[in-house]
Amino acid sequence: MYPEIEPHEHGLLDVGDGNRVYWEECGNPDGKPVVFLHGGPGGGSTPGHRRFFDPAAYRIVLVDQRGCGRSLPHAADDDYDPAVNTTWHLVADLEALRAHLGVDRWQVFGGSWGSTLALAYAQTHPERVSELVVRGVFTMRRKEVDWFYAGGTGFLFPEAWAELTRFAPDGDVVGTYGRLLEDPDPAVHLPAAVAWSVWEASTITLLPRPELVADFAKDRFALAFARIENHYMRHGGFLEEGQLLRDAGRLAGIPGVIVQGRYDVATPPTTAWELHRAWPGSELVIVPDAGHSADEPGIAAALVAATDRFRS
Repeated sequence: MYPEIEPHEHGLLDVGDGNRVYWEECGNPDGKPVVFLHGGPGGGSTPGHRRFFDPAAYRIVLVDQRGCGRSLPHAADDDYDPAVNTTWHLVADLEALRAHLGVDRWQVFGGSWGSTLALAYAQTHPERVSELVVRGVFTMRRKEVDWFYAGGTGFLFPEAWAELTRFAPDGDVVGTYGRLLEDPDPAVHLPAAVAWSVWEASTITLLPRPELVADFAKDRFALAFARIENHYMRHGGFLEEGQLLRDAGRLAGIPGVIVQGRYDVATPPTTAWELHRAWPGSELVIVPDAGHSADEPGIAAALVAATDRFRS
């Protein structure tokens, strides 16, 4: 990955509904525009996300999606309204940001939930996408949600699954956590948020990373992450079942790379394979010794190779 860099411009863009989304620009102001879409939903962007792109070649745009990171209001606060946080609000926010920055077309780069949003955006506005780089592909189909929250991943992580399901002994993880996270009592919603967030951090890397789990367990991050992610899971990402694979033909003519860890148990490789087959002209890169996280060495290398190829 490229060395750490700092933004040269940033701001809060008013996107309506009382929301202001944080954005920043790094790298070459006259370079090729690329927008980074973080995961979660609710994860927010981090300084490490700037490092997938050659700063001499790219005009790098990072954005914190509604309710998380440095965007306002924050999902951990009392004035947060989940009703105005859907996939289609986020797609519209990206278009508003593109217009605000004076960008005609940009490369769209997203992993995990960011791949979901990248596909939804590119299928809605293909004329605005120069290339598409996605990682850890997730399309919000019921079977994908059930794999992670109804026991599939739990077969591989029984200790972490036991911790997650102690709050949902009825087995309805998504539904039960939804009720707990909406409870106004911090004694109810905070432990549930930490448990939800720690479950994800415990399963997204090939080898254990205690420092990552500790970061995900911090109260404010965990509460926003869990509330937003659970909200999307309960509503199927505000997508029709199978929509993103069904409409993958709309991506024809957009050069694209799909990067997938072979041992990704959060978003198993079958979805990346199905997307590759449905997306004309796409390239699928399976990293043989990686899980889900973008900073796993093999995945990071494959992502940087893709952005280097497209930087001209």
